[in-house]
Amino acid sequence: MKPKYGRILLKLSGEALAGEKKTGFDFAVMGAVCDVIKECVDMGIQVGVVIGGGNFWRGVKNGEGYIERTRADRMGMLATVMNCLAVCDVLEQKGVPARVMTAIEMPAMAELYTHERAMKHLESGKVVLFGGGTGHPYFSTDTGTVLRAAEIRADVILLAKNIDGVYSADPAKDPQAVKYDEISYDEVLAKRLGVMDLTATSLAMDNRIPVYVFALKDPKNILRVAAGENVGTLVH
Repeated sequence: MKPKYGRILLKLSGEALAGEKKTGFDFAVMGAVCDVIKECVDMGIQVGVVIGGGNFWRGVKNGEGYIERTRADRMGMLATVMNCLAVCDVLEQKGVPARVMTAIEMPAMAELYTHERAMKHLESGKVVLFGGGTGHPYFSTDTGTVLRAAEIRADVILLAKNIDGVYSADPAKDPQAVKYDEISYDEVLAKRLGVMDLTATSLAMDNRIPVYVFALKDPKNILRVAAGENVGTLVH
């Protein structure tokens, strides 16, 4: 299997790391994902990773009006850092060199993100886990993902979700929903298909970064997409 992409940015949801428990960590799931990341690295692919924080805290949703939005979002940023630290440890146990870089300075835990350091880590074969989102409230981890992808000049964003692609409607609610093999950013925005939030989608479109949406249920899909197999939906 030969890679189609030389540098990828993988976006994982926090809930994916929790497996069926929905909260915390499912180390069997995490181990399976890290095994596939290792295969990607062994193939010579440079891998960046962004992880959501939903297995611990979802900003404004969990704050429910009781916590001011800025603080609630900062708590969500911390949740993403926790996830990055956990995945970094599992990767290192498997012999994969990895670094956690954060948008907010926390030197006792991780390295402060700079574009130059991130590029050096990637080019030396390290997996770079980007924590803390953009470092600012009111921006989602989807937006943070596209921002980092643009900065590191990723060839593609791999958006691993609970659904196996982009559909014309929610397939859980509409049995007539049609899955797309490919779709344009313009269509996603016009139809409000919810691949990512509008800010993230617009940023990806402006920077011409393709996004591949696929199901994480089989972690091997990460490798299949990186090798160019059509296992989900390409947004471009």
